[in-house]
Amino acid sequence: MLRLRDRLLLPVLALGALVGATGPAPAAHKRPNLVIILADDVALMDFGAYGGEARTPNIDALAARGALFTQYRASPLCSPSRAMLLTGMDAHLTGVATIPEVLPKEQRGKPGYSMALEPGVLTLADRLRAAGYRTVMAGKWHLGEAADEMPQAHGFERSFALAASGADNWDDRAYMPYYKDAPWFEDGVEASLPEDFYSSRFIVDTAIRYLAQTDQDKPFFAYIPFQAIHIPVQAPQDFVARYKGRYDAGWDALRRERHHRAQALGLIPQGAPLAAPPPEFRSWQSLSDEDRALYAARMEVNAAMLEAMDFHIGRLIAHLKATGQYDNTIFVVSSDNGPEPSRGDDSLSLAAYHRLTGYDIAPAQMGGPGVWGFIGPEWAAAAATPGAWFKFYATEGGIRVPLIVAGPGVAAQRVTSPAMVSDVAPTVLDWLKVPTTPGQGKPMTGRSLLPVLNGEVASAYGPDEARAVEVSGNSALYLGDYKITRSVPPVGDGQWRLYNLAKDPGETSDLSAREPATKARLLAEWDAYAKRVGVLPMPEGYNSETQIARNIAARLLSNYPLLWGVVAGALLMLGAGIWLAFRQLRRRLRAA
Repeated sequence: MLRLRDRLLLPVLALGALVGATGPAPAAHKRPNLVIILADDVALMDFGAYGGEARTPNIDALAARGALFTQYRASPLCSPSRAMLLTGMDAHLTGVATIPEVLPKEQRGKPGYSMALEPGVLTLADRLRAAGYRTVMAGKWHLGEAADEMPQAHGFERSFALAASGADNWDDRAYMPYYKDAPWFEDGVEASLPEDFYSSRFIVDTAIRYLAQTDQDKPFFAYIPFQAIHIPVQAPQDFVARYKGRYDAGWDALRRERHHRAQALGLIPQGAPLAAPPPEFRSWQSLSDEDRALYAARMEVNAAMLEAMDFHIGRLIAHLKATGQYDNTIFVVSSDNGPEPSRGDDSLSLAAYHRLTGYDIAPAQMGGPGVWGFIGPEWAAAAATPGAWFKFYATEGGIRVPLIVAGPGVAAQRVTSPAMVSDVAPTVLDWLKVPTTPGQGKPMTGRSLLPVLNGEVASAYGPDEARAVEVSGNSALYLGDYKITRSVPPVGDGQWRLYNLAKDPGETSDLSAREPATKARLLAEWDAYAKRVGVLPMPEGYNSETQIARNIAARLLSNYPLLWGVVAGALLMLGAGIWLAFRQLRRRLRAA
């Protein structure tokens, strides 16, 4: 009798058998193409191949014919992960150690914290273009904001790039007050969007157009970083309707479902404890009937947005099959970090922004134009199961994400080797036989996973080789089965904790008191890592939510200089009012 895990995998494996050789066969000597697909805020178990609820048949087909990684880690925030993905370097060495939205003034402009790729940092596009590849990208960039920091300055022959952390998926407008507008650039020049814009469709349309316009005699590298499923969560109604009622049981039920499926699929050991919810986690039953309906509908759109992305990935795959390029193309599919916990219904300033910009967070029909969709921390924590917590934090829910690699010569397999986001670039360069010659750009810190994919070794890392990541104080270091992690406010407390992930992948039992020698060893490894890559300490009392508010206020005054007069006038009026009230109070006290 088949085990449950095998029964769950059979549809994926069968699908893989159906999507083998397709279209005209490429010349045997032709160098492989490369497509890197990056989803935004997608959890480990969101894709169907990993046990998710959303329908992702095209991604699942790639997983079925290629390598599905189960122990891959990114960083806890988008820009550092993107920098590491494209350069093969630790984020602190690229200039993008964090995101500008949470950057404190004490770190601004320091080496590694310029918020753009620094001189000497080469991307995959730089290296592949020099090796004779045509290089195109369409989607979210977020590795600099100025025109000369866009993809055309980093090796991309053609690009249509979003400079911001996100934007609306239906319209040409910003999604948060930090941005004055949605900063899209085509080949480094500010650009506008078409009237019929929907992000996933447009990104694929643009990539296909660029592939048709560039030199057909050259192999290509296409980088396709989607906006899905970043806030605002939005999707076409025909996709949304397919999930009606799917999440009515709530986030507590989804946590249990995903925990059970994770064990069945072998993503965690049988009997591993369920990750604890984050602080201030609301129970589903504590919500009113109206709020439960709203939150269930929001999660339906989240799944629909993921399916819509997969649908348009299918269009790209169909194009490559029709042009005879599919079988000679390497595909890498991943996510930049875990799911987004931010809410849109608990902030007076955000509510004011929504009123000013015409966004609605609770319409009769979720997902359409003008709707600022989100899932919130409870759904995010449930989606991140079997990991703990979510995006922003270096807990397993924030950085353990999917990685699928498929292409010529890669057998269908499940890979349990540890892997980091900085390993992707050296892996594909090794695969494509593109040398990383010393002296050509700053050296990579990642390592090639090709020996693992080829079956030469079981693990890319030895038991005594540490792997680490840090973003704005949220930190993790892995050594063998152990992990130390530190989470800063508002959710964390800044304390280091020790876990044995082989037994406790949900990080439920801190071993600091029981295994102090192990913790001391990992902390020593951490200190060496931090010194090596240039991690800066966080200011005393740092809180990412507070910092975002400060940076938004500063950006608003920069974007709208007239606000200086309004703010100054309001402060003067407030001061005058306080002074008059004080004088009246003093007169009354004297009269008494």
